[in-house]
Amino acid sequence: MADAITAKLVRRFGPGVAEWTAELSALVADCARRWRLEVGEPFDGGASSVAIRVTMASRHAVLKLSPDVPFLAAQAGMLRLFEPSGRVPAVLGEAPGALLLEAIQPGTEIADVPRGPTPAEYAQLLVDLHAIEPPPDVFPRDLRQRTDQFLHRGISQLDEPALVGSRLHRSDFERALDELDELLATPWPTALLHGDLHLGNVLDGGPRGMVAIDPKACVGDRCWDAVDYVLAGAGRRDGIEYRLHALATEAHIDADRLYAWSRVVAAATAIPALRQGGQERAVDELLALAR
Repeated sequence: MADAITAKLVRRFGPGVAEWTAELSALVADCARRWRLEVGEPFDGGASSVAIRVTMASRHAVLKLSPDVPFLAAQAGMLRLFEPSGRVPAVLGEAPGALLLEAIQPGTEIADVPRGPTPAEYAQLLVDLHAIEPPPDVFPRDLRQRTDQFLHRGISQLDEPALVGSRLHRSDFERALDELDELLATPWPTALLHGDLHLGNVLDGGPRGMVAIDPKACVGDRCWDAVDYVLAGAGRRDGIEYRLHALATEAHIDADRLYAWSRVVAAATAIPALRQGGQERAVDELLALAR
């Protein structure tokens, strides 16, 4: 297991992460003793942490571990902040480099649910999350920093073999950065944002409704958290335009501003589709919007 986890984390932390993964079994055993856990199998995915299925007093939970101790501590704080919304997993325990979280049932990523959420359902998730008041001085990072980081990461990925020679160009991101400046120059009401609300970070919570995981909280325009749902309509019958206008209406978001944010993010959103291949229609729609 350690070799597979090392391969997964090395891109984020470099080859030195092998020293941490070599001690992972001991760390898991220490957490199991601390919280009296029965340890199951790890989840797939995750670039900054390892998530493992566990049981605590017959209650399903998730043990999350990372070599980046401050990252997990910050995430615990963000989850506790959003907890009154009922839309994030509860933090059940915390130790340096380890989080014990409520398991969401059934927990299927919304991206993999055959009948995805309607605009009205997704709007209610946004409304509940954005009802949390931003605490003073707790999350000084604002949306400009979050978006700059997102777009510059997209630029850095253009040298990947799957993207070299693709229809995606550096100029797409430079144009997005210019449009970001124009967008943020206009004063607009702000809210506490999840900050990374792509559909892989939204789980099916059954009767509870959708639940958001892995927040990267920041303060800014509510449209930011809506963009991923809109752009996930690329290549679908309920396409970008339908989702944009329906979600703007249901969530009481300005449609023109949501359109502008969608343009800023569209090129970067095309990267996963280009990597996977076979999604030409979605890529065409995203690049047409970006340009």
